[in-house]
Amino acid sequence: MFGVSAVLAYVAAGFVGLWGVAHVLPTAQVLRGFSDTSRDNRLVVTQEWVAEGMTMWFTAAVVVLAAALGGSHHALVDWLYRASAIMLIALAALTAVTGARTPVVFFKICPVLQSAAAAALVAASFV
Repeated sequence: MFGVSAVLAYVAAGFVGLWGVAHVLPTAQVLRGFSDTSRDNRLVVTQEWVAEGMTMWFTAAVVVLAAALGGSHHALVDWLYRASAIMLIALAALTAVTGARTPVVFFKICPVLQSAAAAALVAASFV
């Protein structure tokens, strides 16, 4: 049976992992909007979109592994949840001062989702 901590962690990881997928899928569409930009700049934009998705996938994977394999290492699991929450807050802050200042709704949702997942992970680390 899963405890409250593990459930919170799995839910947070699920949202973050799926958001990473949702982040990477529109990359080609975004690049089409940069048709007047050099090839090198389009490659950098591609790199950054995919890198943020990969960061979310890695964070989700760390949380799932910590929840699944934590066992008697509760202190380590708690700190992995907290470190993951810090990473999500950093991504949320970056997006809040950059992409979320545009009219694109996707970017406005991102800091909220990442902050909510971070809050769930902090809560998971204390229950």
